Amino acid sequence: MLEDKLLIWKLNRGDIEVLGRIYEKYKDDLVTLAGALLHNAAAAEDVVHEVFVSFIKGAEKFRLTGSLRGFLFTCVANASRNRYRAAQRQRTVGLQQAGSAASDSDRPDSYAMFGEELAKLNWALTRLPYEQREVLLMRLKAAMKFKAIAKSQGVSTSTVQGRYRYGLNKLRSLLNSETDK
Repeated sequence: MLEDKLLIWKLNRGDIEVLGRIYEKYKDDLVTLAGALLHNAAAAEDVVHEVFVSFIKGAEKFRLTGSLRGFLFTCVANASRNRYRAAQRQRTVGLQQAGSAASDSDRPDSYAMFGEELAKLNWALTRLPYEQREVLLMRLKAAMKFKAIAKSQGVSTSTVQGRYRYGLNKLRSLLNSETDK
């Protein structure tokens, strides 16, 4: 947090090189979040790229009022939500036609990174409604508070808490049924 304030302080004073440090510091976590929301590695990288391009364009006017990590996670979640909704409007595909959404990458390093347990978790996450999946990831991965998630989604805190609770219950149920097989 202190390092983030220093980075923003330098950025506000015209040190553009600090943008590279911010990008390197958060890139992997942001791509992971976008990938979990979109189930598409290329789209996840595009979303993170778009967020940083927007961030760079508005860097001169940027004033941090909270956590830089939370801000970037919210931006990526919003951009992912917009991309997901746009894709949903373009096509409606049944589960049988969708196939496996766990990973769209054919790179060997991707297979090495994703173990069997992670594949099961990813499978279960794909079965959650998007809103529940987004809340779970923002809460667990980004460590955002329910109030901040509610603000980013434009819903009440109790709605976010409900989505979180229902998402955890469904995730637990899906994972337990998978281990029973």
